Amino acid sequence: MDQPRVFTLEEVDALIPKLAMLVERQLERETHIEQSLARLVRLNEGLPRTLEADHSGPPAVEAQKAELRRLIEVYERGWLDVHALGAVVKDPQLGLVDFYGRVDGRLVWLCWRFGEDAVRYYHELDAGFSARKALRPEARSRMLN
Repeated sequence: MDQPRVFTLEEVDALIPKLAMLVERQLERETHIEQSLARLVRLNEGLPRTLEADHSGPPAVEAQKAELRRLIEVYERGWLDVHALGAVVKDPQLGLVDFYGRVDGRLVWLCWRFGEDAVRYYHELDAGFSARKALRPEARSRMLN
């Protein structure tokens, strides 16, 4: 298995403008998927058994299914752009993204959430968002790659 890239705070902070733009686009795409699904439910008078084209339903339902499949495909590909930055998506609905980093020589998650302008938190690899700890100035100065 390949070793994960370990980032410094400065490296992650430099990625934030691009990361924020990518995640914002993904959150917008998620909204479009939800709207498309709601249209499909209305047209079909309930959830269809499948999103696959089966040509047994009305043309409007089949067209909406095709549109929803397209939106989902674009959405899934969009997260690949986030992964290409070296990020690990932890919660796509919140825009929660982590990067590997080090604090006091320990491998940790540098934790960023959409809307934050810099990485200000970290948590242990086996902990989640609720266990985030602030990167105080003294911790920031101890971070080594």
